[in-house]
Amino acid sequence: MPTTKDSATRAGQTEGMDSNGSPTTTASGTIAASVDGATIVSIDDETNALGVYLRDRRSKLDPTAFGFSAARRRTPGLRREEVAQRANVSATWYTWLEQGRGGAPSLDALERIAAALALSDAERDHLFFLALGHGPEARGVDSTTEITPQLQRVLDANANPSIIATSTWDIVGWNRAAVKLFGDYDKMPAKERNTLRLMFSPGARERRVDWEHHARGVVAAFRAETARLGTSERATRLVDELSRSSPEFAAMWNDRDVAALGPGQTRIERDGETLLLDYSSFGVNGQPDLHMIVYTPATAQDDERLRSLLERSR
Repeated sequence: MPTTKDSATRAGQTEGMDSNGSPTTTASGTIAASVDGATIVSIDDETNALGVYLRDRRSKLDPTAFGFSAARRRTPGLRREEVAQRANVSATWYTWLEQGRGGAPSLDALERIAAALALSDAERDHLFFLALGHGPEARGVDSTTEITPQLQRVLDANANPSIIATSTWDIVGWNRAAVKLFGDYDKMPAKERNTLRLMFSPGARERRVDWEHHARGVVAAFRAETARLGTSERATRLVDELSRSSPEFAAMWNDRDVAALGPGQTRIERDGETLLLDYSSFGVNGQPDLHMIVYTPATAQDDERLRSLLERSR
């Protein structure tokens, strides 16, 4: 066991770390595949997901923003001892935490580490899920394949585009306005009726003005959901398939960003016009695997354009 900073650093180097405590390999030193230069690390390969996440977050921080010198750094971001200093924990203990040793950290230690890394609320929640696991209410959630008649009536009563999706972004409910705006889900094979698959399908860029921003948000929310509800075989297969078919998805997935789903805005091209839509996400009581997304026109002009589009599509 390391007893000094030097020995802790040497311990880190045996785990694929350089002298600054930054990874020289991906994930836990394992590589699943490579697509157009982007390394793909599947969910199951992340045997030390907490350590991977901690290293990734600190590598993206600017040392000068926290009062540290940027000189003589071989890799970007904060060093491990700098994170430990900001969190008021032992540098040796923090080294062990990144290496997956020493057991689960305390709630207080996690709070201080989250503050030291300047994590957002969604990133902080993700850190806790990785470090401490899931509460009993979040375990064993099965992916829903259909919704109740009551939920369908809620969708049908909404004049604005609305969908219901699972934690793996399978679309299991929609209304007429959503069909007119996003496509006829009834005619899609069930496997393809998935927001992630549609987002990274051919032609998707042309349909959304802000495609990259929206795609990154969807991937980040998907990563947060897989941590909250637990990784399923379906989620693992989806990540593997999309990583191999889409270099863009692979790159976004390997960024390890996490975010809450909405509220936000998106721009959609339809019939030569651009619609600016607000969107919000709502949980479904009693079904933690489901969320409903409602799109509403951002301005009076966008409302008029949407109504005109829906009327022409009758």
